[in-house]
Amino acid sequence: MQPRALLYRLRSWLHRRDVSVWYDARYRLPLSGIEVSAGMEPRRADHVAWWLRESSAVPESGFRAPRRISYEDLARVHDADLLESLGRPETLAHVFAVDPSDVPVDEVMTTIRLACGGTLGAARETLRTRAPALNLLGGFHHAGPSSAGGFCPVNDVAVAIAALRAEGFQGHVAVLDLDAHPPDGLALALANDPRRWIGSISGSDWGPLPEVDETVLPEGTGDDGYLDALGALLARMPRPQLAFVLAGGDVLAGDRMGRLGLSLRGTRERDLLVAAELEGVPAVWLPAGGYSRHAWRVLAGTGMALTAGSDEPIPEDYDPLSARFAVVSRALSPVDLGDTGELTAEDLEEALGIRPQRQRLLLGFYTASGMEHALYRFGIFEQLERIGYRNFRAAFDSSGMGERVRLYGEADGEEVLLVELILEKRRVLGVEVLYVHWLSLRNPRAQFSERRPRLPGQEVPGLGLAREAGSMLARMAVRLGVGGVVFRPSHYHTAYAARHEFAFIDPERQGRFEALVRDLKGTSLREATLAVSEGRLRMNGAPYAWEADEMAYWLRESPSEPGEVERERERVHFTVVPPAEADAAVTTRAAPPPAAP
Repeated sequence: MQPRALLYRLRSWLHRRDVSVWYDARYRLPLSGIEVSAGMEPRRADHVAWWLRESSAVPESGFRAPRRISYEDLARVHDADLLESLGRPETLAHVFAVDPSDVPVDEVMTTIRLACGGTLGAARETLRTRAPALNLLGGFHHAGPSSAGGFCPVNDVAVAIAALRAEGFQGHVAVLDLDAHPPDGLALALANDPRRWIGSISGSDWGPLPEVDETVLPEGTGDDGYLDALGALLARMPRPQLAFVLAGGDVLAGDRMGRLGLSLRGTRERDLLVAAELEGVPAVWLPAGGYSRHAWRVLAGTGMALTAGSDEPIPEDYDPLSARFAVVSRALSPVDLGDTGELTAEDLEEALGIRPQRQRLLLGFYTASGMEHALYRFGIFEQLERIGYRNFRAAFDSSGMGERVRLYGEADGEEVLLVELILEKRRVLGVEVLYVHWLSLRNPRAQFSERRPRLPGQEVPGLGLAREAGSMLARMAVRLGVGGVVFRPSHYHTAYAARHEFAFIDPERQGRFEALVRDLKGTSLREATLAVSEGRLRMNGAPYAWEADEMAYWLRESPSEPGEVERERERVHFTVVPPAEADAAVTTRAAPPPAAP
C-alpha cells in the first residue's frame, strides 16, 4: 500500500488540488447538553474550517455555503411519518441523546437540512469539476427510509444520490463507509438502487447487512491491521462514476463510542490511500462520527490530505478556539470595548460634581456596551439566539468578592439571567492575574432529567459554552496586561472541563488530578462527579476528598516551582466504591500525601 500513498503525494506536489469545502457556522448543533451527554464536540466543523483557513490549506475561494435541502428531496428517501416526527422535540431528543427541553426544533432542523444541502451541493460540484469536495457535516449513515438512528435524523448520502438520479445521473455510485459503525440505515435506503456499491470497515458487528461489502475488525485494531483491511477493500471496490467517502473520526483509539484503535497518523494514511485510489473520480468526503476531543483533527487531516497530500501533523498545542478568539480579539480596538484612558471634559465635570457619574467600568476598562459588542463579535450571541434567547443586556456591579458581570437575555417574554461572573485582579505567586471567583452559565429554558442530570453546584442546566467562556477570559487577561487566569474549581466536573487549558498550580496536586482523570476513564462525567462529591473515592485505598486548589492558565511561563507531576500521577491510584460501601461522607479536605520516596 505504501506505493499508493507515495503516488498520491507525488501528484499533490506537482499540482495543488482545488478542493471545495462546504461549511456554515450553523453546522454547530444548538444543543447545549450534547457535549456532556454524548461526548460530541459540537464545534468540530468550526474548528476544521478555522484551521483550514489559518493554515492556508484551503483558500477563502475554496469555501462554499450550503443551502437547506428541500423536503421534496428528503421525501425521495424518507417516508412522511419520519419527516413529520422530526418536527417534535421528543424525536430529535431521542436521536441526539439529549432532553426534549434542550431541543430548539427549528434551529436543529436548520443544521440538519444545511448539512444535507451541503452533501448534495458537493456532489453536484464534484461531478462538474471532478475535484474532491469536502462537506464538514454529514455522513448520517444510520438513518433509514422510515427510521432515524444515532445522531442521524435523515440520510444525507441517500438523499443526495436520489436527487441526482432524479436530475438524470445514471452513473455507478460507490459509498466507502469508514466510520467505526456499520452503515445499517444506508444499506436500507439504497436497497433499491441497482447501480450502487457499499463497502464498509467497522469495529462493531451488528449482523449481516444486505449487499454490503462489510469488514468487521476485532476491537482495538490499530493502524497496521486497519490499513491492511482497507487495502483489500479498495482492491474489491468497482471503479465508480461518483464516490462518497465517510471518513469517520470515531476510529481513533479512545473514542467514546468507537471500538477501534487508530492513531491520528493512521487516519491520515487512511485518507491518503483512499484519495489515491479515487484519483480522477468525482468524490464527496464526509466526517460521519467522532466522539473524542481529537475528532476535529481527523477531519482537518482529511482536508489536508485532499488539498495537498499532506501527512504533516497538526501541532499538538494548537487550540482552534483559542486561536480563533485571538484573531477576533486583535480586531477589537480599545474604543470598541471600554475607556480609552485619556482625560476628557466629561471626566473633569464628573470630578467636580457638575454632572452625574457615568456607568461603572469593569476592571477599570470595559463598558457594558463594550462587553456586549465583544460577545457579539466572538459569536456568543449567535449561539444563544439559536437556543432561544434574544435582546441581550450586560450589567456590572460589585459583590463581596470582586466585580460582578451579569448577562441577561429574553425568552418567552421574560428577561432571565444567563451568565454571572465575579472576578478581580489579584496577585498569585507574585504575578498579577485575572482571578475568577464565580462563573455560572445558565440555560433556564432547559430542564434536568435522566438524559441531562443535575451536576453538583448546578441550579439550572448549562449553556454548553464553557470553553468559549474560558477563551474569552484568556483574551480579557491579554487585554488587561495580566499574566494569566486563575480559579478554584469546587467540583471535579469543573476542573475536568478546564483541564485542556488550565492546570493546578501545585504540581503534586496536578499529578493527583491527572491520575484521577486516568482512573475514572470510562465512567460518565456525572457518575465521576457524584463519586467525588459523595466521598466514594479511594486513593491508594484511603478515603479521598476533593481538593479545591487553584488552577491557572498562564499567558507566560508558569511562575510555579517545578514539581513531580509525573511521579505523583504514577504514585497514586483511585478506585470508586458503591454508595452502600462508602464510609461516612468525607467533609474535610484530605491531608496532603507524603512525599514520594
